[in-house]
Amino acid sequence: MDQLDIEILRALQDNGKQNTKEVASKIGLTLTPTYERIKRLEQKGVIKKYVAILDRKLVGKEIIAYCQITLHKHQKEMIEVFKKHMYFLDEVMECHHVSGNFDFLLKVAVDDMGSFQVFINDKLATVDGISTIHSSFVMDSNKNTTVYTL
Repeated sequence: MDQLDIEILRALQDNGKQNTKEVASKIGLTLTPTYERIKRLEQKGVIKKYVAILDRKLVGKEIIAYCQITLHKHQKEMIEVFKKHMYFLDEVMECHHVSGNFDFLLKVAVDDMGSFQVFINDKLATVDGISTIHSSFVMDSNKNTTVYTL
């Protein structure tokens, strides 16, 4: 990646909806080379996808919780089974295998506390191999970004 690629990525991180002409104008390049660079960045997997970032409260997700999960066993098979289960739970927005005092950190979004209770009791607690679940609830967020420093 060169400096022009980085400028393209910065522009798209700021607004992924802008068209190639707008990006080209911002970076001082003509349309065709800008288009080709964007396509190359997509093909290499640097740009994974384009998404709309929603206001969670306006779509009814009032509760964000971080769940710290400890597994009974730290075997590769158990870890892979857990990851697969988490992939299919709609409430789980992020699932990270981490080091430290617990094995996984989940970011969970639900409508309300009743929905969280149903998620814990009827979905998460039924997954084989979980030893402990500790949850913390977001009270306020002062920074929430998807932008990487380049």
